[in-house]
Amino acid sequence: MAVRRASSAVVLTLGRSPLLVPCLEALRRDGGSALEILLVDQGETPAALPTGLADKVLRPGRNLGFAAGNNLGIVAASGDWVAAVNDDAVVEPGWLGSLIAALEADPGAAAAQGVNVQLAAPEVADGWGLAWNGWWQAVQLGHCESVPPPEAGAREIFGASATAVVYRREALRQVAAGGEVFDSRLFAYYEDVELAGQLRAAGWRALLVPAARVRHAGSSTGRTLRRERWRLLYGNRWLVVARLLGWSFWPRVPVLAARDLIDLVHALGKGDRELAAGILSGWTRALRLLPGFARSDGPAVALGEIRRFR
Repeated sequence: MAVRRASSAVVLTLGRSPLLVPCLEALRRDGGSALEILLVDQGETPAALPTGLADKVLRPGRNLGFAAGNNLGIVAASGDWVAAVNDDAVVEPGWLGSLIAALEADPGAAAAQGVNVQLAAPEVADGWGLAWNGWWQAVQLGHCESVPPPEAGAREIFGASATAVVYRREALRQVAAGGEVFDSRLFAYYEDVELAGQLRAAGWRALLVPAARVRHAGSSTGRTLRRERWRLLYGNRWLVVARLLGWSFWPRVPVLAARDLIDLVHALGKGDRELAAGILSGWTRALRLLPGFARSDGPAVALGEIRRFR
């Protein structure tokens, strides 16, 4: 499906993904000359790339994190539609056009994603959207399930994963606080969940478009971080839930704590010191930053609306 309007794709890298070049090549094939590709290279040394794969290369000189790095790319992007694509994700033909067409057909939709399939097992889904489970953990819908048929029509989801997503720039402008689309305080993990909540609170929807497919290796950079990854995951969860729920957050603190304690006990039982230390340092992070995320008013999104997408 041809890309009909100016669009941009932001790819963030630390230079650790072996799929960076295939990622950029697939985007170029899919979007052609209508697609502006921006590479935000936050690695210690510049990534070596073939000529022509990226229209703009931004090098901030340090690792700003997933949130701030993507913000840098989004600000520099010129397209009416802005895609964020992980450097370990390879889009299949028609991905961009299918998502833009779905957004054009639904003026109330801010974001659209396709079905992300596992790189090593493309018949198995990595995920097809964001939702909240009963423990107030953000989860990937469809993870490890069979891939739905591509001819299935677009349907609404709570939010789109920034693994590979197309956003409507108008919607991003509306919710950007201080010019930031993703909250840079989160650094990495849960930043797309927080944005999904902000967009839905502002009255926008998110779409799953099964015809769009992406092959995803799955956190090839995140796995190298270990303890830091767990610290961000467990800490940011508390912060994003607090912002989403407002005063309704406090009655649910025991549920959040119980889930973390279960994970901590399991980690200690398996001798996984990295995970255990990450959970504990995540609590410290959450306590330090919580005053900046907690709200005294009601839920930003009605609880019934959140449950509808589980």
